Amino acid sequence: MKKTGLFFGSFNPIHIGHLIIAQHLLDNTDMEELWFVVSPHNPLKKKSSLAPDYDRLHLVQIAIEDNPGMRASNIEFGLPQPSYTIDTLAHLSEHYPNRRFSLIMGGDNLLSLPKWKNYEKLLSDYSIYVYKRPYTAHSPLEEHPNVTILEDTPSLDISSSLIRKKIQSGQSIRYLVLPQVQEAIELGRMYLK
Repeated sequence: MKKTGLFFGSFNPIHIGHLIIAQHLLDNTDMEELWFVVSPHNPLKKKSSLAPDYDRLHLVQIAIEDNPGMRASNIEFGLPQPSYTIDTLAHLSEHYPNRRFSLIMGGDNLLSLPKWKNYEKLLSDYSIYVYKRPYTAHSPLEEHPNVTILEDTPSLDISSSLIRKKIQSGQSIRYLVLPQVQEAIELGRMYLK
């Protein structure tokens, strides 16, 4: 069974903070591969601020194209929306029986996990790797046997919303995203409004 970590997100756009966390997880856990699962619509977020699905997927693909341990996944694009993690996991487990999937999430998501669809099943059936987020309170779920808190994950206080605001105000996003991602955003005239 190939141990595969699933890093869900809108990646709107993917930035160096996402990539640093992903590489840290590959280096410091038993994961053999990490998939960035680009979500078409997070039920807990407003859809209006999202760039088109395939544009965001493309940014992820070019950000990780030279990393054999990482993969971009559009699995949720073909599933009913809004997408729920438990449904995506059931679909993936059925289609990839030779893989053992685990979840990757920030401490803020662990706090909101009880609001997720069938969260008890997520906790009982999958390992969950949690990276610390700045200014996030502790969750009682940190004590769950299937939850691993990664204390030493490098933490950058960068958000996709900050990057979008910088683009809209004409500021540079250099060093916040990889150069090839910045180039694709500029060529595609993404996030200008």
